[in-house]
Amino acid sequence: MAQIEGNSPFEFRVRFAIIHLKSTHGTVMALQLRPNCEYCDKDLPPNATEARICSYECTFCADCAENKLHNVCPNCGGGFVPRPIRPVTVMRPGVCVDKQPPSDKRVHLKYSLDDVAAHSAKYRDIKPEQR
Repeated sequence: MAQIEGNSPFEFRVRFAIIHLKSTHGTVMALQLRPNCEYCDKDLPPNATEARICSYECTFCADCAENKLHNVCPNCGGGFVPRPIRPVTVMRPGVCVDKQPPSDKRVHLKYSLDDVAAHSAKYRDIKPEQR
């Protein structure tokens, strides 16, 4: 049974979820796999190779992450990496997209596009590992 924990107390009001999954080996954490780009609302199914996430699982399409956000998460200020693909077929007991389904909750920016652009412009020339 999955359990989702609440909001982070961080200054930037970062949204995150930790999904705890019970297995025969104890609790396993899995990515939430959000269904859409938070910027343009493009669908990003679990097998989307263009999905990008930050360390808090904020999710954007590659185009928005690269060309609108310039590798600066508008929520936390971190950088983006390609979101892993959750296997469709069971290769290990209980581990696949059917057994650990992606989220169906669509997430959208809570900041204005002007605010997001200013935030990105402020940090885009600083490497993520130095922010």
